[in-house]
Amino acid sequence: MDFESKIISREISQLLWEMEKTVGTAESCTGGRIAEAIIAVPGASKYFKGGIISYVDETKEKLLGVDPLLIAEHTAVCEEVAKQMVVGACKALDTDFALASTGYAGPTGGPKDIPIGTIWLACGGLDKQVTMMIQEDHGRDINLAIATNKVMQLFLDYLKKETNQDTIEG
Repeated sequence: MDFESKIISREISQLLWEMEKTVGTAESCTGGRIAEAIIAVPGASKYFKGGIISYVDETKEKLLGVDPLLIAEHTAVCEEVAKQMVVGACKALDTDFALASTGYAGPTGGPKDIPIGTIWLACGGLDKQVTMMIQEDHGRDINLAIATNKVMQLFLDYLKKETNQDTIEG
């Protein structure tokens, strides 16, 4: 894990400790990298409850409650699936928050209209989720590292807004 990721993980850790809230993950293409980034900070067992690696659509549907019709219409790589993964992880893991990823990291993957390097990221809770789409292909390993860093930053920004720290500090 790079230095920037460790700083982000520590900030997330501090906020979750202060808020006394819990988090989990629902990962497809990142395959556990987001969970790894979260637990890199000592004491993560106080707020991290676990993760679901839903690498195939069947797992997204059965364990996370993602609507199969949504996947059939839009593929698993879309904003709404990422949001449903967050909600499903919060429910399945009984957490306040979750982070999710779904995408085509490469070197091969999805349909022609969704290029390799397209990854949807989401975080939030049952009632509110924020999303981000990445569309850049730098090879599989770099694509996954970028996705992990970006969703961690997205979650940190989300937590700061939830605690009004973005207006105090920035």
